[in-house]
Amino acid sequence: MNGYAPPIRRLIEELSRFPGIGEKTATRLATFIIRGTREDAQRLAESIVDVKRKIHLCSVCFHLSEGDICPICADPSRDQSIVCVVEEPDALIAIEESQSYRGTYHVLHGALAPLDGVGPEQLRLQELIDRIVRGGIREVILATNPNVQGESTALLITKLLRQTAVAITRIAQGVPVGGELKYADRMTLGKALEFRRGM
Repeated sequence: MNGYAPPIRRLIEELSRFPGIGEKTATRLATFIIRGTREDAQRLAESIVDVKRKIHLCSVCFHLSEGDICPICADPSRDQSIVCVVEEPDALIAIEESQSYRGTYHVLHGALAPLDGVGPEQLRLQELIDRIVRGGIREVILATNPNVQGESTALLITKLLRQTAVAITRIAQGVPVGGELKYADRMTLGKALEFRRGM
């Protein structure tokens, strides 16, 4: 990176801070920006500033929102008595794209990872409890990721909500639609058998 002018080096360093972007990818992105027009660069810069200025967390579910309350929480056709708990906004988007869920959400903004310094206090767990205490919620669906951190988070939420009257459910796990059993790993097959249902 020493052969680049200081403004290019700075751009590469800033782009390298993005998750999953190493120095080589950052260099390709910087080169793409340099080759673009001044207007292209201006639009990119304005979109970044615009997002930082206008987007904040929904005061109900903590999804990314332009308003105080996100469109999902504000939608009167959604079932407000069901809350699907997800780790990140991208999981919420994935569920929405399935077009099979009409309840509301609660975004934790992470999962338990003590070695990375993420404990219960770093997640939006107290806000979830507060929502349930206020009443009107009959079911909480735990849709955390099927990994160690996601399972630990789901177990903690189950423990925290055990004394409440809400039903606590977990999304099913197992063999994906269109998948073949011979290619599934041992844990996936185990979960598929554990969460089997009647026909």
